[in-house]
Amino acid sequence: MSRPVVALLGAATLCAGLGCGSAAADAVADFYRGKQIRVVVRTLPATDYDAYSRLIARFMGKYIPGNPSMIVVNMTGGGGIIAANYMAEVAPRDGTVIGIVSQGLAADQALGQSPQLKANLREFNWIANVVFSNQLLVTWHTSQTKSLEDAKRRVTTIGTTGAGSASVQYPLFYNSVLGTQFKIIFGYRSGAEIDLAMERGEVEGRGTNPYSSYMATHPTWIPEKKIIPLAQAGLEKEPNLPNVPLILDLPVRPDQKPMLEFMARSSTVGRPLATTPGVPADRVAALRRAFAEVVKDPEFIASAAKEKLVVRPQSADKIAEIIFGLLDSPADVRQKMKAALASKDLHKLERPAGKKQ
Repeated sequence: MSRPVVALLGAATLCAGLGCGSAAADAVADFYRGKQIRVVVRTLPATDYDAYSRLIARFMGKYIPGNPSMIVVNMTGGGGIIAANYMAEVAPRDGTVIGIVSQGLAADQALGQSPQLKANLREFNWIANVVFSNQLLVTWHTSQTKSLEDAKRRVTTIGTTGAGSASVQYPLFYNSVLGTQFKIIFGYRSGAEIDLAMERGEVEGRGTNPYSSYMATHPTWIPEKKIIPLAQAGLEKEPNLPNVPLILDLPVRPDQKPMLEFMARSSTVGRPLATTPGVPADRVAALRRAFAEVVKDPEFIASAAKEKLVVRPQSADKIAEIIFGLLDSPADVRQKMKAALASKDLHKLERPAGKKQ
């Protein structure tokens, strides 16, 4: 497998759509001059959410009129719900707070799964999608579960984070629709903790994680078969994973096909970057132009490649279309999905007293 590089697919289209050459209004520069933008990260460090956020924070300020400084703030908990609620309800609505919203929250809101989710993703001002990549269900190489068929025959422990996260949604869905027997352990604070739990044998696999994230955080794991991808969720296969089943291709009843399509579309949400609701339109436009300039910056491209971070941007309009499409899914599909994601298979993480995380 070739070494991952920055894939700036569609960057020219993104830039053209945002009007990259237009000058920002003096009022925007006057507002941002001398200010600091906080970049909210829904996870602990050592995750791709954190790595992408820190990379963006290093470069984006110089392309925002007024050249504000940028600082990363980790705000963990609830599978990204705490960070999203902060952005929606607490953060200033002036363009001084941005963040990559948790991938699973669009499906979570569409299905009304988490009462604690107060944020309305329709109200966020989307800046761009940093990257979209298929979601992988994997087991550690020592697990006896090497395929979906194995997962249907034996109970397999799967590590996940919070209830609103994609890491919980996908294995619940596979249990309900595909007949797998995943025992879903929730309560890990981050994907990095789940990875460590797989390595030490605490769980056998991980509920879901993007292909691009594995290639950024553990670039040797897939090539060296340290993890075994059982399935990939997306609209088409990852080019480097031609033999891993795509969930859209799996045999299901006709009435279940729209559910597979819902989950496949959910996987394309990727790593959507947003600012808070209520931000003046000229500042939102300036933030979008700034991101479009960042992904063309040679130093940014080199830094992303060095950190093995794949950047595959989509415009604000495109990521909004994807998210709104999930939120506007037909009522019957949403009802079936809610039933499929019922939490009967969830088990709270428990460790012996004194065992370190």
